[in-house]
Amino acid sequence: MELLKVENLCKTYGSGETRIEALKNVSFSVAKGEFVAVVGESGSGKSTLLNAIGALDTPSSGRVFIDNKDIFSMKEEKLTIFRRRNIGFVFQAFNLIPELNVEQNLLFPLLLDYKKPEPAYLEEILDLLGLKNRRNHLPSQLSGGQQQRVAIGRALITHPMLVLADEPTGNLDSKNSSDVITLLKTMARRYQQTILMITHNMNVASVADRVLQVSDGILTDLGVRAE
Repeated sequence: MELLKVENLCKTYGSGETRIEALKNVSFSVAKGEFVAVVGESGSGKSTLLNAIGALDTPSSGRVFIDNKDIFSMKEEKLTIFRRRNIGFVFQAFNLIPELNVEQNLLFPLLLDYKKPEPAYLEEILDLLGLKNRRNHLPSQLSGGQQQRVAIGRALITHPMLVLADEPTGNLDSKNSSDVITLLKTMARRYQQTILMITHNMNVASVADRVLQVSDGILTDLGVRAE
């Protein structure tokens, strides 16, 4: 079942001599439960692509369908609600709220949407993240790897259709990077979670089910990973 479909996505910045085509007619789809990595050098357009899919930026042309819904045909308020309820984000910089502890950071997306937490699911997530004994700690009391685990849990707490991970290992050492990628893979399998992850690291990308490459705004499907 196709969960994400991108059709002829273009993004242009500037005009005339300063015109930059960040995305050039990008088209691809992602099946429900698939873990897809998007690789490319810095400035290749991969972050622009992720921001467009997550409706954090508006493409110049083209369409993005999530669960058969054309997200850019929605009015701004409806799109904001759709994004909050259906897309989970994992950022390189963690983006945790420093004044909130681990549990509060995890639950924050639900509180924004005036929804009650599911206690059993919260405990399950904390257990999977290995953070049960850190639930009352502030971000400043956690290691980088632990902070990124909180960010992953926060992305999953709303049961989103799609998780978008932007260089989730970019600020981590090799050991923590490996742990975080293993955790994402586990989450994808356990919850049939659809994940689109961008990275410049081919070793990180190698754990994904499929790898896409962006170069100068053009996307190429590198195919399915051999088991």
